[in-house]
Amino acid sequence: MLNIVFLDRASLPVAVRTPELAHHWQAFDATAPEQLLERAQEADVLISNKVVLDAASIAALPRLKHIAVAATGVNNIDLAAAQARGITVSHIRGYANSTVPEHALMLMLALMRNLPAYQRDLAQGLWQQSPYFCHFGAPVRDLHGRELLIIGGGSLGQGTARLARAFGMQVRFAARKGVQPQGEDYVGFEAGLRAADIVSLHCPLNADTRGLIGAAELALMKPDAVLINTARGGLVDEVALLAALRAGRLAGAGFDVLHEEPPRQGNPLLEAGLANLIVTPHIGWASFEAMSGLAEQLIANIEAWAQGQPRNLVTPG
Repeated sequence: MLNIVFLDRASLPVAVRTPELAHHWQAFDATAPEQLLERAQEADVLISNKVVLDAASIAALPRLKHIAVAATGVNNIDLAAAQARGITVSHIRGYANSTVPEHALMLMLALMRNLPAYQRDLAQGLWQQSPYFCHFGAPVRDLHGRELLIIGGGSLGQGTARLARAFGMQVRFAARKGVQPQGEDYVGFEAGLRAADIVSLHCPLNADTRGLIGAAELALMKPDAVLINTARGGLVDEVALLAALRAGRLAGAGFDVLHEEPPRQGNPLLEAGLANLIVTPHIGWASFEAMSGLAEQLIANIEAWAQGQPRNLVTPG
């Protein structure tokens, strides 16, 4: 009988069925670092969404055989340490192919049409005082005909491209920094930044992409361009971003992620009070439909592993 422990059950607020196999199930709403070893000591299978399982933790869990990550990103797992111990790691794939692109498009629409600025104007009574039937404030721009640069050509980037094309946008994908673009839809990284009206990030966070967009990259972008990040907070230098927004070197930014989540120590983006900056609390993935699909895939991954047919495995590198 397998001992299965879900370390942060409250991070997935939908129904999760129990596996169809002999097991003992234990779930905790959340697990602090100092609680991890006690709760996981007898676990054969650990489920973690964002609880960190580093090399020391993995070494201290002798029964552990499988880690089922309840997310696509696996930055919280030391994959090399798991592999060295013969522990398999599975993760979730493809569940957010609709919901994250929709969130990215929502941010694009809201910023290009300056929705937050108009909400602020209404709250200040500016429409009520207008001599015209409407109130002309911040510029309103269409997505149609605009050039979108997508950084990250995986399923989420491709999903965003499909929606963008439906709005009449011209879509390009950025090649990796320093790599010659291959394919008609790909452009060089720096050339793509210079030409884009909107840049949308859909790439993983790793050693190569951390700090991918900093002051130098922001300086390449058009002053009326918009930056969207529904991927990972560490991709962007948040201080440089805020400086560009305040200086008028960037027209807007829409972020669903921050470098530290939750931002218990605060974050300059949350405190900026800018009408051309939208921050949402990492909920681009969290539609009911997407979370339900994630929950089903999570349990199916565990069942497949237990039956000797593991799927959706992650390896180091």
